Amino acid sequence: MLKIISIPLLACTLFVSNAWAHSPTSNHGSTPISLEQYDWGIGGVAKKVDRTITISMTDNMRFTPEIINVKLNETVKFVVINNGKVLHEFVIGTQGALAQHAKMMEKFPGMEHDSPYMAHVNSGKSGEVIWNFNRAGQFEFACLLPGHFLAGMKGTIVVN
Repeated sequence: MLKIISIPLLACTLFVSNAWAHSPTSNHGSTPISLEQYDWGIGGVAKKVDRTITISMTDNMRFTPEIINVKLNETVKFVVINNGKVLHEFVIGTQGALAQHAKMMEKFPGMEHDSPYMAHVNSGKSGEVIWNFNRAGQFEFACLLPGHFLAGMKGTIVVN
């Protein structure tokens, strides 16, 4: 009896978790914000936003703007607009973390991931990421969908 119950429960769990893979909405939809510290900062809170920056993504595999300057401890709301015809994403991280994640995406293109430092955005839609830059340094943002990162779809965030 236990095995019969376990299999449907496992199948249900897998179905529910797959529903969030590359969700075309903001990372702050119905998912709670994780306040986990990363090398590039920590998830931000909407009521503490210091500045909003709008970023455009296009099918020529570019972001506009490509370089963003941020003050240390500034909380930024990124409004990410997909002006292309295919799905794009906006992911913040270190150069190494993004390169490693992009390689994983090449091997496993349907890989599930949804974190407070990323937004998956369908064509003609927008998403948002609220991030607190509590670490100084140079970081990157990129679209890690297979082929997009390799085509140069990335930008730089300078925190000083």
